[in-house]
Formats: sequence, C-alpha cells, structure tokens
Amino acid sequence: MDSNASSTVDYSSGRKDSNENNPASPLSQASCMSRASNFTKGSIPSSPRCHQPTDLYSTKKSNLLKDHVFHCTTDRRRGVVEDLQLAIEIFIEAIFDIFHKAALCLLSPSEAFRILSKWFSSLNSSIKQVSSCGSDTSVPTSTLGENDPTPTERKNTLYQSLNTDARTCQDVITEFGYPYEAIRVVTSDGYVLLLERIRRRDSRKVVFLQHGILDSSMGWVSNGVVGSPAFAAFDQGYDVFLGNFRGLVSREHVDKNISSRQYWRYSISEHGIQDIPAMIEKIHEVKTSELKSSQSDIEEKTSHDQPYKLCAICHSLGGATILMYVITRRIEEKPHRLSRLIQLSPAGFHDHSTIVFTIIQHLFLMLSPILAPLMPGIYIPTRFFRMLLNKLAKDFNNYPALGGLVQTLMSYVVGGDSSNWVGVLGLPHYNIYDMPGVSFHVALHLAQMKRAGKFIMYDYGNTAANMEVYGSVEPLDLGKYYDLIDMPVNLVAGRKDKVIPSSMVRKHYKLMKNSGVMVSFNEFEYAHLDFTFSHREELLAYVMSRLNSI
Repeated sequence: MDSNASSTVDYSSGRKDSNENNPASPLSQASCMSRASNFTKGSIPSSPRCHQPTDLYSTKKSNLLKDHVFHCTTDRRRGVVEDLQLAIEIFIEAIFDIFHKAALCLLSPSEAFRILSKWFSSLNSSIKQVSSCGSDTSVPTSTLGENDPTPTERKNTLYQSLNTDARTCQDVITEFGYPYEAIRVVTSDGYVLLLERIRRRDSRKVVFLQHGILDSSMGWVSNGVVGSPAFAAFDQGYDVFLGNFRGLVSREHVDKNISSRQYWRYSISEHGIQDIPAMIEKIHEVKTSELKSSQSDIEEKTSHDQPYKLCAICHSLGGATILMYVITRRIEEKPHRLSRLIQLSPAGFHDHSTIVFTIIQHLFLMLSPILAPLMPGIYIPTRFFRMLLNKLAKDFNNYPALGGLVQTLMSYVVGGDSSNWVGVLGLPHYNIYDMPGVSFHVALHLAQMKRAGKFIMYDYGNTAANMEVYGSVEPLDLGKYYDLIDMPVNLVAGRKDKVIPSSMVRKHYKLMKNSGVMVSFNEFEYAHLDFTFSHREELLAYVMSRLNSI
C-alpha cells in the first residue's frame, strides 16, 4: 500500500521498487521550483545547482505564473465568433468610410479633384508593390534593448494571418530553452516516423515516451515545464525520446507515389511490430554511438552490451503496442532493450466498456468490408475544415455555455469520462496544417479485441492470411505470453476513466501476476486524458519515483 493511501491504491507482486531518486539537473529556474515540492534535490557537475526557495508562497506563485505563461502562449488564435465580429466591424467601418468620402466629394469638389489626381499618380507604383509582395507580407520590426535597433523584416505566414496556432512539439520544447533534436526513423515497411528528443547525450538513463490514439508527442510537453513528464524526466537527468506513430505527425513514406488506401492499411499490430521496434533500435543506435565516443568507462554496461538503461512510459494505445513489442521480440529471441515499463491506462482489454463503444464495435465489424475501401483513414482531409475546428476550439473556451455543451456531449459519447475533451482540442497539434488521424484498421482492431475479450493481434479475417502471418488459424493471444515479460511493469489506472476502465487495467495486472511478472497496480482519481493533458503532481511524482528505481 502506498503512503498516499487517500488517493492511490497499490498492489505489487515480485520485488518491490526502490524509491531512491537520482540527482536532478535542471535547466530552468521554473523547473527547479516545480520539483522543490515533489522530488529530491541534487545536481550534476555539468549543470547549475537547483536551490530550494525559502518562501513556499513565492514557489507556488512562480509555478502558477509559469503555467499561466504557457497556456497564454499556446492560445494564439481567434475563434470563429471573434473572426465574424471582427469582419462585421471592418465591414461597417468600410461602409461608413465610403459614405464619408462620398459626402466629402459632394461638399468639396476641389478636394475631390486633388484626391483623384493623387490616386491616379500613385496607381502604377501601388500595383507593382502589390504584385511583388507574393503570398507572405513582411512587417518592419525592432526589439527594445537591442544593441542595433534597426528594424528587421519579420515574415507573416498564412496561419499567423488566419490567427491559428500551428506550433509543433519542437516549438514548445525550444521555447522553454530545452535542447531539441528531430530524428527520422524508417520502418521495415517504408513508413517514415518522427522521433523527437530532448537531448542529454552523456546520460546513461534514457526514457522513451509513447502516446496513445489521436495524440502525438505534444501530449508529453503540453503542460509546460512544471507539469509535463518529458521535462520532468529531463530535469532528473534522463535523455528523453518522444515517439510518434505512423499516420499522426509525420505522414511520410519512402514510396512518394503510395496511394491513400495503401498508406492507411495498417493496424495496431504494425504499431507494435514495426513502429516501436524501429524507434527503439534507433535509440539504441544513437545512444551506443554517443556513449562509446564520448566516454571511456564502457565497462559500466548493462546486459546485452547496452551502455544505458531504457525505460518506457506509455499511455493508452501506446501501452498496448509496447507490450506487443516486448512479447513478439521475446518470441523471436531478439533483445527488447527495455529495463522497465510504466503503463498509464494501457489499452488491450476492452470487453467491459460503455454501450456507445459496444454499438460502434458492432457497426465496425458488420460494415468493415464496405467502409475499409471507402474510408481507409479517419482524419480531417482539408485545411479549411482543420482551420474551422481549430477556431471552434477557441470558441469553446471563450464561451463557457458553448464549451460546456460540447464537453457534456463528448463526455456522454465516451460513457461519462470527465476528461477535458474541449481543452484537448485546443492543443497546437490540432491545427490547420496537421491533425492526428487514425487508420480504419486500427479502429477495427480495437473492435476485434472488444469482441474477443482478449488482447489479440490483428485478425485478417481468413484462415490463409492468419496462417501466413501467425502460423495459426487464430491471431496471437498476447495475454497467454505474459510470462515472457522479463522486466518490472507498473500499471496505472484511473477510477474515473470510462475509455479504458480500471477493471480492464486490472485484467492486465492479474494475468501478469499469475505469470510471475514483477508487476504493480496503482489507481488514481483520474479520467482517461488526465494522465497526459492535466497537471497532476501526485502522478508525476509517482512516475518519477518508478523511473528512478531502475
């Protein structure tokens, strides 16, 4: 039983986790103050020491200010209603301006003649200037306090003109002063993935974070410096890697002529046996190269000649895929390179769910032969509709009645889950240029799991295809292979989670415990999205304590 019994319940089997914390190495004053109330302080020689504030009030005030700054910089767009109001005001002003000039011409003919002659003389030069401007406009700007206050040219892009927020995970990370690196990863079947990194080259502690369905790496940094797992892990001395599934942030393929139907033809199985292995092998390649070239004490290696320890933190669908990865690698007798799994409301078992999900399951299974060729990917295809949703999300936050109605409807659809569904739509990765999508076969795979009541690989629907892929008529039942998991696993469930109820996470726990896995089960008073999109200090402290126990 955890000491924080009022909010969590912890069941453990096998060896208990140590609660030792490794020294922190903060990069910013804000992160230092954040950890002052949560984590053990310390330092690494290469980083400045983090001093605990003497005034608790000033600490809380600074944390609140930092959160406020992040959310303000995130919301850079106008809503649809604001755009309409602005357009109406501009239109009315233009009408009055026309009437004003018309009255001036009638009452003062000489003034009218002077204006017309001036207009004709400047017409040619104005046309040339407009034609040379192109699609982007530039505004001369200067910054106070610069040594050279000469105005510089700042380009206004299309999304800035439309007042939408199209920032990426890279923008958020670099805005807070953290080191960023983007790595292109190519899977064995040709998909190009974006593996993002908050870089700490000399660290032997590595963490890999994998998002869930309709999410991206943005979810791990969306709460700013104070409340995001990615920043907290980096400040604790970890080299942080953020994974992105195919079809989400990077919709690239080595075959530039691949059709939409071919691109979207993948299931959860491909996430687990293609995407995850490609990203983890890239992490292994990068870390092995960096550590061997930068340090001489290579004797401090772990098993399999691995000079670092890798822990994975996964949410929802990411949790199911990492389990799929570990089991299939063990079956193939290949190294999985992981030292610990931290699973936040992992998918896999879905037999207990709401009536809405049950109806969707039957529809998908019944109509899949028709829907699969017509709708290979579920996403918003055009910039106009993505911009519309982006701006509507702003309206939902600006108008509480409207936002409350949408929140209630979305919560009802997912069976009463109290996650901040409206707030999630306001994140920058739901923007005009890109928006997470999901393959039809991923949704169909979830429906198959729900119907079977088992954590299974994708069922191709015919004996020949299943025999070719799995060597059996039925797809692989992963729950039967939990005895192959050879590392500590920390399962975390939410009592308010209606998307993946606590009972379904507990099913993972019981199977693992019966299979002899070193597993713990912990519950928090959270809904499904609270694990990534809400600032939860107790969850962050728990995750960091499990990380630091490897």
